Amino acid sequence: MADQFRTTVRVKEQPCFEPGEVPCDVCTGTQLKAVKSCLVCLISYCQTHLEPHQRVAGLKKHRLVEPMDRLDDRMCKKHDRLLELFCQTEQECVCLFCTEGDHRSHPVVPLKEEYEVKTALLGKIEADVQQMIQERKLKIKEIKYTVEYSKKDADGVIAHGGQVFTALMRRVEKCRDDFNQTVKERLKTTEKQAEDLIKELEQEIEDLTNRSSEVKPLSHTEDYLHFLQAFRSLKDPPPPRDWTTVEVRPPSYVGTLMRSLDQLEETLNMEMKKLRDDAELKRVQQYEVDVTLDPDTASLTLILSEDGKQVHHGGVWKMMEVCGGRFYFEVQVKDKTAWRLGVVRESIDRTGETERTPETGYWTLNYNEDGLVFRDKPEVRLPLRAELQKVGVFVDYDEGLVSFYEVEARVHIYSATGCTFTEPLYPLLCPWYQGGTISAPLIISPVDQTD
Repeated sequence: MADQFRTTVRVKEQPCFEPGEVPCDVCTGTQLKAVKSCLVCLISYCQTHLEPHQRVAGLKKHRLVEPMDRLDDRMCKKHDRLLELFCQTEQECVCLFCTEGDHRSHPVVPLKEEYEVKTALLGKIEADVQQMIQERKLKIKEIKYTVEYSKKDADGVIAHGGQVFTALMRRVEKCRDDFNQTVKERLKTTEKQAEDLIKELEQEIEDLTNRSSEVKPLSHTEDYLHFLQAFRSLKDPPPPRDWTTVEVRPPSYVGTLMRSLDQLEETLNMEMKKLRDDAELKRVQQYEVDVTLDPDTASLTLILSEDGKQVHHGGVWKMMEVCGGRFYFEVQVKDKTAWRLGVVRESIDRTGETERTPETGYWTLNYNEDGLVFRDKPEVRLPLRAELQKVGVFVDYDEGLVSFYEVEARVHIYSATGCTFTEPLYPLLCPWYQGGTISAPLIISPVDQTD
């Protein structure tokens, strides 16, 4: 009775099975927590039911391990032995007997060793996954920002577009008013011509009526003397006008509308080009870079300002240490009679002995007394609408584009397209060339995007 009581007390003192723990497979009713698992019996035991394995000689030979769940899954189905090794060739768990059979020539390691390798790999996978998560979160943020920016940009474009279309409608209305005015003026001219002729005819009618009044009484007199005396006193009538050839032709409006439409088309084309150039200039100005002249790459004959924003003539070109796939800068050229602006590739020949064309790595706009030219083969001569004040230079590396703008007039000057860029590009300023000099400097100006 004492032994039975002690056993009962031990059972009551043992903790019950809780979620996440291995239950005793022998307990009925309330399952207690297993303390050992037998790899021979494939059963997990609580402290009470483990007692025979600690007492019976045959059971003492069984291999006891820390509690394991799903013991059947831990045993080799072919050899009924514990899966305690890992085949690196087949990437599967095997027992000791498997290494003497199908996996004899395969490299195998203990499960713990492979566990540590896979755990480290899992850590890297987890880190990679977290990095990908962060990258995707950043991408979401970027997309949201793009959408938000697109909304603001769309509002700006709509507002600007409204101004553009309002300006175009004003042009159309002005052309319509001019057309109406032309038609009315022609009608007014015709009406004035008709009015003058009518007045002249009415005056002749009045004169003829008066003469008829003078002549009619004489036609009824039979006094010879009185008739002849009165007839002699009659005034000679003015020479009569031949009205058979006089006519008032209605004004012709043939071609008036077509001429007005042609003029409107020309005006709209000019206005649209101006608006397009203005919109294009605003677009590229957002890629402004802070360009500073580098004295280390300047000739000794060049004079640079302290802030690195001005360069005076010195007989050679000047290359600035600015590089990028897409950038924009503006240079004031006012009062300069000769200059060169543009971009060059990094490996250009700086001796000045090569011909400066895109083929040799130069994309430049040249100005002197002969006019404005883009240096190429053949060179491209460009029209000058007015005296150049400030020139904008834009480069889109990926698109192979170099564009020049007349900033003050907000006009596109020229674009070199289809360019092939294989190395970094640098802005270039040359305050003179072909022997021409002038004291006024080339000045790198901040971009004004308020217009």
